Amino acid sequence: MPCAARKRRAPRQRDAMGQDYYAVLGLDRGAADADIKKAYRELALKYHPLKCKEPWAPERFRQLAEAYDVLSDPMKKGIYDKFGEEGLKGGIPLELGAENPWSAGYVFHNNPDRVFREFFGGDNPFAEFFDKDGLELLLPFGGLRGRGAMKQDPPIVRNLYLSLEELFHGCTKMMKISRRVMNEDGQTSSIRDKILPVAVQPGWKQGTRITFEKEGDQGPNIIPSDITFVVQEKLHPRFKRVKDNLIYVTTIPLGKALVGCTVDVKTLDGRLLNIPINDIVDPKYCKVVPGEGMPLLQDPRRKGDLLIHFNVCFPKSLTPEKKLLLKRALLS
Repeated sequence: MPCAARKRRAPRQRDAMGQDYYAVLGLDRGAADADIKKAYRELALKYHPLKCKEPWAPERFRQLAEAYDVLSDPMKKGIYDKFGEEGLKGGIPLELGAENPWSAGYVFHNNPDRVFREFFGGDNPFAEFFDKDGLELLLPFGGLRGRGAMKQDPPIVRNLYLSLEELFHGCTKMMKISRRVMNEDGQTSSIRDKILPVAVQPGWKQGTRITFEKEGDQGPNIIPSDITFVVQEKLHPRFKRVKDNLIYVTTIPLGKALVGCTVDVKTLDGRLLNIPINDIVDPKYCKVVPGEGMPLLQDPRRKGDLLIHFNVCFPKSLTPEKKLLLKRALLS
């Protein structure tokens, strides 16, 4: 089909309201992102100056690139839909009291080949669609065999080490990353640092995953990978966590195991608990203190339990008098 013949409605050129980017791509307002990609893919191949030899093809190709550059970017598209080309290119009012009360206006970089390369991933996407005699091949359903579909790298996974106190109270961890960012020319890149804030919620467990979408390295024709932090619990000097419960191990002498005692436990929030032990402590004994464990993620006001286990310390030797007293007390 010659490049001058089109089934889409003819685009309106600039008028009093400015250029209609939707019309340039043969779309109606409200077109979805997939429709915008599909329209640019078809029209950019159709009107590329390498394929369409009409004298107006370069300008048509440039208009398509500018329209796609705007409508494929959510921020630019949002400004254009609300304020039109005048607001997009002239700037829009920002919040009162801002140092610069107007946003910077959009200026197309005027490099349609750059848009084309970034979309298709190469300088000549036509090579695989023509046979050795230069005749156009009929493509199977699906169009460009996936070309133009941006490829995303696998996620980058990093450990986030947190203390039990941080998981008990919740906190914000500022995670510094270094990533490759594309420069304005669309060809070169540089390494830049960025801070990602992780809002740690009370009750998070080991293995909790926090994902920042598309914060990985940038590159031509790729979707930046996601960055995922995985919570790892630091070892604690007093407690061991099991799900929502805290385990505390204390050592007491045999005498206290038999006659009772009081165990002092300093909690994660700094309180001192005095736990009376009135039962006989055998090797399998566990004292359960309700509500003194970790916060429940679903409702941080509720907490798991504190489980106190005991190491019973036996005497290394006994005098005859003490042995006699024990016999009378325990074996009579």
